[in-house]
Amino acid sequence: MSKVIVSGSLAFDRIMNYDGLFADHFIPEKIHSINLSFVVERSSVEFGGTAGNIAYSLALLGEQPEIISTAGTDFSSYKSHLLLSGLDARTVRVLEGELTSSAVIFTDKADNQIAAFHPGAGAKAYDTPVETDGRALAIIAPGNVTDMMTLSGYYRRKGLRYLYDPGQQILSLPPEALRDGVGGATILFASDYEYGLIAQKTGWAENEMLAHCEVLIITYGSEGSRIVSKKGEERVKAIQVEKALDPTGAGDAFRAGFIKGLLMAMSLNSCAELGSVVASYAIEVRGTQNHKFTIDDLKRRHHKTYGGTLAM
Repeated sequence: MSKVIVSGSLAFDRIMNYDGLFADHFIPEKIHSINLSFVVERSSVEFGGTAGNIAYSLALLGEQPEIISTAGTDFSSYKSHLLLSGLDARTVRVLEGELTSSAVIFTDKADNQIAAFHPGAGAKAYDTPVETDGRALAIIAPGNVTDMMTLSGYYRRKGLRYLYDPGQQILSLPPEALRDGVGGATILFASDYEYGLIAQKTGWAENEMLAHCEVLIITYGSEGSRIVSKKGEERVKAIQVEKALDPTGAGDAFRAGFIKGLLMAMSLNSCAELGSVVASYAIEVRGTQNHKFTIDDLKRRHHKTYGGTLAM
């Protein structure tokens, strides 16, 4: 069991599923004046946020994540959920007079999403010393922008390797802050679209990105992932599930699986395979922290797609 620092957001996710297609209701000549209302078939309030999601799957994988995030006075139910999931919430900073971040996420039947996010307590920086001694590594996931801008340099000074995942905060981060976060990172995680934004804002082509970061992990949803390093690149196919109910949080689950592989000194290819296996469980249920699996479950599902034996 390794201690892993996970910084990012904690949020209550209000997830709504629409059984039609958003695109069917957009009128091109009226795009400047949108006024739409959708009747959703399913709605639920779930525990979410990037830090919570990654930490949840890491705990399922037998690791000891420490959440670096800020929550509000309504955090008690979320805290109980974390404790029941084997997570210690003592590192979460709770602010009086604030509400925990919340997101409203609409998903149509083609997995297109429209989301709105209220930062609440998450708008306030963590502003508390982060203990790095004895920690195996850290991941900087999307969350408070000030925290994201300070933690990369802090980890470099402490000699702690970190993984960088700017995700939903790419547009909020100044170009110099984005370049600083990528610089010195062991791994940069991004979806294909996010990677395009990162390249645009930093002004770095792929070879320039690799001059600052050791490895790029670019994900393509159901099409798998691409691993890019100075040694070349590899493609890893994704696990295909029979019924994908909710894609929300799949990327965070992938990152947790990848981190587990790193902690076990697996090859980058095997890390991506493990990430895909963990992500496949996340999309089979609604909500980002409702999936369950055992190590034996992971091994069987891994073998079915990739063959061989998962060394865990």
